[in-house]
Amino acid sequence: MDDHKKRVIETALLCAQEPITAMDLTRLFTDDTSPADIEAVLTAIQGDWQGKGMELVHIATGWRFQSRLSMREYLDRLTPEKPPRYSRAVMETLAIIAYRQPVTRGEIEEIRGVAVSSNVMKQLEDRGWVEVIGHKETIGRPGLYATTKQFLDDLSLPNLQSLPLLEDAAPTFESLGQGVIEFDQTATVETVITMEESGNPEDRREAESQPKLDNTPNH
Repeated sequence: MDDHKKRVIETALLCAQEPITAMDLTRLFTDDTSPADIEAVLTAIQGDWQGKGMELVHIATGWRFQSRLSMREYLDRLTPEKPPRYSRAVMETLAIIAYRQPVTRGEIEEIRGVAVSSNVMKQLEDRGWVEVIGHKETIGRPGLYATTKQFLDDLSLPNLQSLPLLEDAAPTFESLGQGVIEFDQTATVETVITMEESGNPEDRREAESQPKLDNTPNH
């Protein structure tokens, strides 16, 4: 392995303000270095940083260095400002979109058994976690919501297939977020994905404590 290339790539990533793709990293060199060559160097760099306070991760928009979760309690002492706390309604809505996307607002309301306020959707859109990617071909052509690359980046995930299985999602959602997401602790991910069949909204709300789980994102 070319130690010079490794040092150059490592420096570029440490100095970068945003994630960088393997293709963009090839621009660091004037020879015929390919993205595959870069990927090999990146894997080696990941190994070099094992056991350190920083780690190199591959996320949706490229590669970046970030602090390990175990360092959070110490780093928080330098920046005591807490991330915004999101309500149960926001967490439930985000979880439904993440695991059922693309999904309409009406479908979200059917799963939760309650209306979704405009403020909830605005918070998710303002944070850059969800967006309308199209419209369902039905009466009124409602918008179809899906998560964004920003959502994956904030969870340090490369793609939707890397989302945790639902039985693991509640304890890992916040840890994956490196503190970017801090949800109300009364909220749960598991209670929001599949509700017991019921024609009564009140029955649906009661059914949230005993859901049937579907562990796979729709795409």
